[in-house]
Amino acid sequence: MRVEVAYALPEKQKIITLEVEEGCTVRDAVRRSNIQVFFPDVDVETVKVGIFGKAVRNAEEQVLKEGERVELYRELKVDPKQARANRAAKNN
Repeated sequence: MRVEVAYALPEKQKIITLEVEEGCTVRDAVRRSNIQVFFPDVDVETVKVGIFGKAVRNAEEQVLKEGERVELYRELKVDPKQARANRAAKNN
């Protein structure tokens, strides 16, 4: 079955399409994608992941379905609430 693994930085993004067998887990797909070739700072064993924008709690057990896209999440540099407060203060 076909699935995708996606990762993005502000200046660069990559979506990798994989053919995997039934029963492939989210973490297996991340490992097989070799995404670290394009983004060396990504730790495929610990990166937080989701499927179509919904966080996956246990990537080692979550089984993928045909056509799903695994998204790798990077750490936020600034808390979104703080970023809004900073923008509001700047506009005043």
